[in-house]
Amino acid sequence: MLQVIRYLKGYLSIKVWGFSTERFINLCGNRNIILWNIENHGTYYTMCISLKSFYQLKSITRKTGTRVVITGRYGLPFLSLRMKKRKIFIAGLFGSILFWIWMAGFIWDIEIQGNYYVTGDVFQDFLAESGIEAGMKKKNVDIEELEKAIRNEYNIVTWTSARIDGTKLIIQIKENDLVQSEEENEKEIKEEEGYDLIADKDGVVVSIITRSGIPKVSEGAEVKKGDVLVEGCIPIYNEDTTIKRYEYCAADADILLACQYEMTDTLAESYEKKVYTGSEKNRRYVMICNRKLQIPVIGKEFEEFDVIDEKKQVSLFGGYELPVYLGYNSMREYVKEEQIYTKEEIKSKFEAKIQKFIQTLEEKGVQIIEKNVTIKKYKGIWNLKVDFDVRENTGTLQKIKPIPLEDEQGA
Repeated sequence: MLQVIRYLKGYLSIKVWGFSTERFINLCGNRNIILWNIENHGTYYTMCISLKSFYQLKSITRKTGTRVVITGRYGLPFLSLRMKKRKIFIAGLFGSILFWIWMAGFIWDIEIQGNYYVTGDVFQDFLAESGIEAGMKKKNVDIEELEKAIRNEYNIVTWTSARIDGTKLIIQIKENDLVQSEEENEKEIKEEEGYDLIADKDGVVVSIITRSGIPKVSEGAEVKKGDVLVEGCIPIYNEDTTIKRYEYCAADADILLACQYEMTDTLAESYEKKVYTGSEKNRRYVMICNRKLQIPVIGKEFEEFDVIDEKKQVSLFGGYELPVYLGYNSMREYVKEEQIYTKEEIKSKFEAKIQKFIQTLEEKGVQIIEKNVTIKKYKGIWNLKVDFDVRENTGTLQKIKPIPLEDEQGA
């Protein structure tokens, strides 16, 4: 802090020599003249003194028979004097300051944190449709309305927070880890309405545990897709075994079904492989907003090449993102060569696809009991066929049409 005050008021570095330099220093202390950075060079001393105190040295130099010369001038007062001679520079400096102040009033970068199910591209499209994009003014961003719009647009988002940090809009969200398909895909079930439980696909019933409704199948029964497994319409009988009325409910049961899945895929025996020649060219560029200014590449362009693009956004003071990017394109030349897959490579590629298919089934809760894999080649094409024997839960709710009673029909 003391150094800042000295800089604002201005100070000098001086050289002192003569008859009695030590007495010169003592008299300065007696008169409350502060000296610092004092160094003894044998025949002379160097030190620093404030600009105001320097004008009080005249009487001291007479008494001590010393001489003082200025070796350096520092601080804001001397900087101001130099700046008066550089009017264009000062105008440019103030113009730059005004420009950055004006730029600081805009959003130049949007960062989304915490999204998993909702991808970044989908989120950016939604923000663009809502009028939230890079280049807009900060004052036009309604934080509360934005948070509300995000929650209304995506049911999976349970919490959201938006804030402006410098020139960056940061959106943080939390998603519901337990995606409740019933809430998303099914309508609310009213108490006075009935729902049957029907089969999702063909198979054989392995087990059935009914909680509500009347089961229509038993263990070992073969069912087709759409067959009623549990009825949600329960008849209430009179004493003479005639139907008095029907009570409706949402059929509910745990039904395990033995069924099959089939997976097929093909892969050409030959393929084109990229062989990199080792030649590489870099093209640097500056991008301002969406306009890219590239430095042309010297020499002949590659016929076939891959491009790796790397860029970094320019920011000031760690928080003010600017619509300016510095980057370069790295171009790697390659030639195409025809290759033939070996049998081991074919098996490896097919195995990766099978494992991905199995993972998809397991995520749905399907239990794989057995799989039969067949790989054949015909006219340069490898064919894959996999039959899976599985166990999976089945049952989809289907609304029941009210059943009229006989006396109501005859009335």
